[in-house]
Amino acid sequence: MTIFPLLQAAVYNQEFSAAWAQMGAGIGAGIAVVGAGIGIGRLAGQAMDGMARQPEMAGRIQTGAIIFAALIEGAALFAIVVSFLIQGKF
Repeated sequence: MTIFPLLQAAVYNQEFSAAWAQMGAGIGAGIAVVGAGIGIGRLAGQAMDGMARQPEMAGRIQTGAIIFAALIEGAALFAIVVSFLIQGKF
């Protein structure tokens, strides 16, 4: 199983490199979206658990959860933009 000829073809063949870049950009964007979904899902679950345990802190927990959800979405959006910039490089 030799991968060296495949790597040589990727370096010297511009169309082949562009295809790999597009595939990598698609995979990168997909992983970013899945990661954001998992992060927001865990965040929401833990926030609901915290609100159920301490109902008097529900407002503060909800505010913090919204802020952290926005940060997670921002990181995911940044990752998607970077993956599309990689795609457009070729």
